[in-house]
Amino acid sequence: MIRNIILKSLKFFTQALFKALNYSKFGRKIIYQFQDLSREVVKTVRHENTEFIFYTPNSMALYRANTFSDKEPETLEWIDSIGEKETLWDIGANVGLYSIYAAKVKKCNVFAFEPSVFNIELLAKNIYINGLNELITIIPLPLNDKTQVNQMRMTSTQLGGAMSSFDHINGFDGNDIISNFEYAVLGIKMDDLLYKFNLKQPNYIKIDVDGIEHFILQGGRNVLQSCESILIEINDNFTLQANRSQVILKELGFYLHDKRHGKQYDDITSKSHNTFNQIWKKINKYES
Repeated sequence: MIRNIILKSLKFFTQALFKALNYSKFGRKIIYQFQDLSREVVKTVRHENTEFIFYTPNSMALYRANTFSDKEPETLEWIDSIGEKETLWDIGANVGLYSIYAAKVKKCNVFAFEPSVFNIELLAKNIYINGLNELITIIPLPLNDKTQVNQMRMTSTQLGGAMSSFDHINGFDGNDIISNFEYAVLGIKMDDLLYKFNLKQPNYIKIDVDGIEHFILQGGRNVLQSCESILIEINDNFTLQANRSQVILKELGFYLHDKRHGKQYDDITSKSHNTFNQIWKKINKYES
């Protein structure tokens, strides 16, 4: 009983204090700083012999940190196969899990593409707290098959969220997405980005953008010419995406080396069950 009285008293005192502080500009500043500090929770993750630190201000960010080793083991293994100090373009970096892994473990020069205004904050913070500012460059623009301003459509405004689309309205399964937040932004072709801004040619590319992968490939034929390997997420049920991606990659001299997904997808009876990370390699890199 005494415990309940104390808790109620503390709750009343806290509410009264916040109400009083809210009356002044200085007081509101204190409240905002307190709220920022209260949500700046970090999670330390250990994979193999390396530790990583990630900001986890909400359940989605915490989920991504907690499933670091299990959600996409094939992606981690693919990065493990990359030589040290290679150049990786991580297209659809989200909060930076795989960009950070490649930079920290392989010392890769990483370009992290992430256009979501809700994810860039965590991406930048995660890069900073892992001490990788010199190795990872953020490109806050969506990629597409043409360079132009268009709408970025978000299904979620959650930090660490996914399932968005630029220019097009289809999601990862080919169906139209339900947009909850939109803004106009410049989208750019991979080829234009490489030559207009003199970026370093990627040896490796990871593409996970929930449905417009084939458009990105179409806009990056010149970039892909000298790429050694590509990891791309494809939903086999989205036949237009799957077929178009396959045609483009084969035309550019790649062959499908492997396709896998995490074990958790085997228990899902939905269209996401047929979503795989496909690993493509240049034919001249084939080792018999």
